[in-house]
Amino acid sequence: MELLIGNKNYSSWSLRPWILLKHFNIDFSETMLLLNGDGWKENLIKNTPTGFVPVLNVDDIQIAETISIIEYIADRFPDLPIWPKDIKQRALARAASAEMHAGFMKIRNAAPMNLRKSLPNRVDIDEIQSDLDRIEDLWGELLAKSSSSFLFGEFCAADAMFAPLATRLKTYHLPMSKNIAQYVDNIHNLSAFIEWKDAALKEKWNVEEDEIDFI
Repeated sequence: MELLIGNKNYSSWSLRPWILLKHFNIDFSETMLLLNGDGWKENLIKNTPTGFVPVLNVDDIQIAETISIIEYIADRFPDLPIWPKDIKQRALARAASAEMHAGFMKIRNAAPMNLRKSLPNRVDIDEIQSDLDRIEDLWGELLAKSSSSFLFGEFCAADAMFAPLATRLKTYHLPMSKNIAQYVDNIHNLSAFIEWKDAALKEKWNVEEDEIDFI
């Protein structure tokens, strides 16, 4: 399997399947398709079916869209707890992941993922308050029932889906309750995430469109 990803400092969607594959020690190769530089968009269009990353290359097919990649991984490795084993918990994990896929647009638009910087007081809290409230409600409820470090006990696909959102909370020093802050730290302390961030910190590329000053 080959995972096509974007720049690690910025590419939130690439982080999601990458951290899942790494955490579960699934063998794969990675190829970075830069999100900047001469001809970067044409290169994406040439190498992906949608012009976006991530994409998983498997034999003679290309799987686009993060949730589809995650579902393929879960189907291919059914013995791994990619999703919770309990059918009800699995449904809730998928619902939360779908909400992340389609929602939290205020934070996503106002606070782009940027692992190399610390940017307090750069986001208008009033503009994103409804998303912050939803994070407190959703994560708070799941963590209370989980009684563990992650949303559904052990780290699973739902946590991978929310990992980039956790980075935004930390990068922009957004207000959060104590238990939400602990969950954010748990994501950041995951060995797979540390490996991704270490690589991101070494990158030299700047993608102007993904910097808050551009926004």
